[in-house]
Amino acid sequence: MTATRSFGLFINGETLDGSAGGTRDLVEPASGAPFGTVHLAGNSDVDAAVTAARAALDGAWGKTGGTERSRLLHALADAIGKNRNELVELEARNVGKAVSSVKLEVGGAAECFRFYASAIGTIGGRSNAMGASLLTYSLKEPVGVVAQIVPWNYPLLMAVWKLAPALAAGCSVVLKSDPQTPATALRLAQLATEVGFPAGAINVISADGPTTGSYLVGHPGIDKVAFTGSTRTGVEIMKLAAESIKRVTLELGGKSPNVLFADADLASAIPASAWAIFYASGQSCEARSRLLVEKSIYDEVVAKLTEAAAKIVQGDPLVAETQVGSLISLAQRERVHGFVQRAIAAGGTAVSGGAIPDGPGAFYPPTIITGLDNAAEIAQEEVFGPVVTVIPFEDEADAIRIANDTRYGLFATVWTGDPARALRVAGRIKSGMVGVNMPYTAFPGIPFGGYKQSGFGRELSVDAIDAYLETKGILVNTGNRPINPFGL
Repeated sequence: MTATRSFGLFINGETLDGSAGGTRDLVEPASGAPFGTVHLAGNSDVDAAVTAARAALDGAWGKTGGTERSRLLHALADAIGKNRNELVELEARNVGKAVSSVKLEVGGAAECFRFYASAIGTIGGRSNAMGASLLTYSLKEPVGVVAQIVPWNYPLLMAVWKLAPALAAGCSVVLKSDPQTPATALRLAQLATEVGFPAGAINVISADGPTTGSYLVGHPGIDKVAFTGSTRTGVEIMKLAAESIKRVTLELGGKSPNVLFADADLASAIPASAWAIFYASGQSCEARSRLLVEKSIYDEVVAKLTEAAAKIVQGDPLVAETQVGSLISLAQRERVHGFVQRAIAAGGTAVSGGAIPDGPGAFYPPTIITGLDNAAEIAQEEVFGPVVTVIPFEDEADAIRIANDTRYGLFATVWTGDPARALRVAGRIKSGMVGVNMPYTAFPGIPFGGYKQSGFGRELSVDAIDAYLETKGILVNTGNRPINPFGL
């Protein structure tokens, strides 16, 4: 792979190197080495992409039936498998994430397309004979042209989570990737065209959010907006979409609790809790960044978690043995480190990590903060880095209180040997998903999404297809008598 690789726009079935927003040089975050050049979209590019998407919806893509859409989604899953090595390397270099993690993400992307290829069979309306000569039935129709905005932490996987249900529903898409991470979304669109998706069904642009992204959200040719990213940006998208009553789904920030009771199996809970925060360098919306520990085992858990953190292999993302790569950029590292410094100044202790390492790249070590309660900034704000705050609790009620003491509600994990307690606590934590005695979060078929300021709408399940469909009611007079309500 050459450092001069160009990442253009993908509009109406073609890759375009020219763009109205200019270009930006990219570097590999783990090394600082040149990665390529991204072509940024301007407003005129957005106009072209929306026009192409509308033409596809009114033309070839809109005439593509469910069975053919299913075949195309399966074909795209096959193409991901055939091009797996290329996609893995692109993602690892562009994001700085360990290749061991990226391999799982690429596999998950293929499985997501397969799930929605099968779920197309669930799309359907209802019919009802109302009596006399009135028949009613409903139709499910695509909501239209969709703007989808995905973040830099999972560029391929988040693109697939958005694209798969929209395409299954029959929508056409303008997908905006983050300008820092354009590589795999662009390649995915190219593969989609290669397997037979009509031109304009999938359009991909990279652009800055506050300017071109805002123009896309407010575009009169867009019928729905789906966004994954920060809560602050989600608020701005809601405001822009409100002007024309666009449909909106939002998957936003998190400050997810990991609740560890004294009767938990620590041999599983400790390494799993380390994975739950450190696996993507903490750059994951559902990262369990608050570890709530029953007071009687607090010191033991802190000691064992510190030992586990020290064993994590952090380094070159392309080395197979690497478990954790770098942060996305030096700027992000400074942001993360700022949170840690303020936590220490507020009376916290970094029992692991907490310092910027020497050498190239945007690396930051797994960091464990103790000595602060849940009101601390670092326990309330989304750090988006490999930083966990360990907080003690007294009993079950106290654990639930602390877990819910946040404006977010995306994910939670509960560790306990008591099945009844597991169900009680899972039912009372205010989050869109709860894992019991396991750290993993996202599986096709299980709804993924948040409560409170973590957003609304669900992904990865059949619920997501409904978000891309409109319901139309049809009333039919089946009788042969004239209808004359006014007796005229």
